[in-house]
Amino acid sequence: MNLKALIVEDEANSREILQNYLSKYCENVTVLGEAASIKEALAFIQQNELDLVFLDVEMPYGNAFDLLDQLPDRDFETVFVTAYNQYAMEALNNHAAYYLMKPINIDELIKAVTYVSDIKTKETALEDQVLNAQLPSVEGKITLPQQDGFQVLNVNDILYCKADDNYTEIHLEKKKILVSKTLKYFEEALSQYPFARVHKSYLVNVNEVVKYRKGKGGSVVVSNGKELLVSASKKKELLAYF
Repeated sequence: MNLKALIVEDEANSREILQNYLSKYCENVTVLGEAASIKEALAFIQQNELDLVFLDVEMPYGNAFDLLDQLPDRDFETVFVTAYNQYAMEALNNHAAYYLMKPINIDELIKAVTYVSDIKTKETALEDQVLNAQLPSVEGKITLPQQDGFQVLNVNDILYCKADDNYTEIHLEKKKILVSKTLKYFEEALSQYPFARVHKSYLVNVNEVVKYRKGKGGSVVVSNGKELLVSASKKKELLAYF
C-alpha cells in the first residue's frame, strides 16, 4: 500500500538520511514534506492528508508529545525516530506504530513501514466492508468495525461520540463502546443524521440534547445527564438545529 509521509526532525542531516533510506528501501512511501520544528509539523499536518509521520522526540521549543497533544483527531500512524530509549513507554501510550532507534537500522525501518502498511491495508478493508454494509435495508443503523467483522447499532441509540486519540468512544444510555476510528470518521458516517460536532472532542446526537447552557461556547446536557462543552466556533452550527 502506498503511504504518504512527513518527516519531522530538527537535524537536516538526519532528515536527509531517512529520506534517502526511504527512497531506496521503501518504495511505497512518498515523502510529501519535511518539518524541522513542532510549529512547522503542525501546520503541514493540518493542510495535508497523511498516512505516516516519522517523528523525532526531542526538538527545539517542544517535543513529539507536544505535537500529538495538539492533534487529538489524527488519523495517521506515527513512527518515532530517536536516539533515546526512555521515551518508548510514552510512545506506546500515544499509540505509536513503531519505535526506531538512531542510528537507523535499515531492516528495522523496513519492518516499521511494512507494519504501518499492513495497518492501513486492514483499515481500508474494514472501511470497504462497512461501506458495503450501509445499504437501504439497514437505514437508521451504523456499523462499527471490529477485528472479526463489525457491530451494528441503531443510530438513535447513540447519545454522543467522544474522541480518544485515534479511537472514539460511542456512548449509549448505559454503556460505551471503544472503536479504533477517529471522531472525524464518525462525523462523516453520521452526516445524514442529526449529529452536530460541538467540540473537537464531541459529536452529539441533537435529538438527545435536553438543555443548553449559555457561555462563550456554552455546553449541552444530553438525556443521560452528561454535560458536554460546546466550542465557540461550533455554537452557531449547534443552535441552528433549534
